Amino acid sequence: MKETQYGGQAVIEGVMMKGKDKMAIAVRRSPEEIVMQEKAVKSLGDKYPVLDWPFIRGVVALISSLVTGLNALTFSASQVMEDEEEELTTWELVLTILVSFGLAILLFVALPAWITSLVQKFIGSNVLLNLFEGMVKISAFLAYVFFISRLDDIQRVFKYHGAEHKVIHNYESGEPLTIENARKFTTLHPRCGTNFIFIVILMSIFFFSFFGRPPVLERILYHILLMPVIAGVSYEVLKKGGKKDVNPLIGLFTRPGLVLQKLTTSEPDDDMLEVAMRSLKAVLPESERGEIN
Repeated sequence: MKETQYGGQAVIEGVMMKGKDKMAIAVRRSPEEIVMQEKAVKSLGDKYPVLDWPFIRGVVALISSLVTGLNALTFSASQVMEDEEEELTTWELVLTILVSFGLAILLFVALPAWITSLVQKFIGSNVLLNLFEGMVKISAFLAYVFFISRLDDIQRVFKYHGAEHKVIHNYESGEPLTIENARKFTTLHPRCGTNFIFIVILMSIFFFSFFGRPPVLERILYHILLMPVIAGVSYEVLKKGGKKDVNPLIGLFTRPGLVLQKLTTSEPDDDMLEVAMRSLKAVLPESERGEIN
């Protein structure tokens, strides 16, 4: 497996790929045209080394990926809808992120905490109580994914998601980077964001077992305050889970997310693989953009 780990994100009719110092977005505007946007990226960890420390870098990566992902989605939408606006303003980004976090807290923190408060008097063990809350979180997430997967536009995004994973697998295998080779790989990848969300849920079950059974508002507050800690630990698990020789314990945390990706990825067609490949090649070193042996 290659040492440098590349990652990406499916966008509207396209794929964004990010390397160490560059990102690229490829969008299919028409059957004959693929539009590209390439940008240099700078790691905050290079400027402030403390931000690249284990457990801290996970929080930084989460915020960075949210900003990058929203800009990538905006760019792809502008190309498909032929709008001139390519990026969100700073205030639009901040507002969008705050609204997204608010909805996530409402659906995956407040709702499970409230439901748990209704049944906690019937459950004597704190561990079992947190397992119950974890199952509510998982159920809420599955219901959300199932609902959006029914939308036609999202189904196409999930196909591009599959294309992104296949192309990254192709690169990491060391085989020549071609559509024919990419086609044979799985759409599931251990470093996927779907895995990250699932690991966060599993980690929250463990961490909140130490807090007893506080009132619902305190429970929600603890969830919010510990979110950076859980995100940092989850990122380290995800990063180790993406390596070739995975520790069996780490594998236990990453395997459920792989199964869940069966809902968030679909088999892409060759045109989608071409888009993902164009995006990945744009962020690779010059020497690796041709055939990869």
